[in-house]
Amino acid sequence: MKMKRFLSILVMLVLAAATLGILLVVYFVTAGVSARTQPGSVETFVAHTVRNLAIRTQVRGVTNPVPRNEAVIAEGRDHFADHCASCHANDGSGNTEMGRGLYPKVPDMRLPATQNLSDAELFYIIENGVRFTGMPGWSTGTPAGEESSWHLVHFIRHLPRLTPEELEAMESLNPKSPEAIRQAIEAEQFLNGADPVRSAPSPDKHEQGGHHE
Repeated sequence: MKMKRFLSILVMLVLAAATLGILLVVYFVTAGVSARTQPGSVETFVAHTVRNLAIRTQVRGVTNPVPRNEAVIAEGRDHFADHCASCHANDGSGNTEMGRGLYPKVPDMRLPATQNLSDAELFYIIENGVRFTGMPGWSTGTPAGEESSWHLVHFIRHLPRLTPEELEAMESLNPKSPEAIRQAIEAEQFLNGADPVRSAPSPDKHEQGGHHE
């Protein structure tokens, strides 16, 4: 009797899993796989709920070992500007070309959805990333790397109170493209009275010798 009941439950679970799989396939076929759209409210709720439950089981009892002070926030701010702002923007809004193009979009970290997470949850996300999103894991596996992540946690807490002066300082630390670096050098040469040396334009492929397939 117990064996029949067990088999019945097993069959029901297999059917439920198969049904869920079919529904997921139908969803992706009808909705497509474009990253330009954004998750609906149901998908967002389910994803956030599963993510939060999964992370909380990993960080239970973990606390931030780094005391909060101005120096720690400043170090986290510099690290954020150099490593994180290309996706998250200096102000944490996520309003960047990269952030707007991801699925789901990069969140505005100034809002409660991020600020209400515990320090340990933020640390876990920085270190390990979030599967099925654009957030990579940045763990180096070293004490120094973990300390830097805790500094970032303190800075993320500071984002809603970021000042214009801090934003200006962060802009100077943002990674620059080769073209931006070239323009900055030319501008500095011009201000110093020197004739800027301009790089030669790339030759048009039709002017180059040889045959191209």
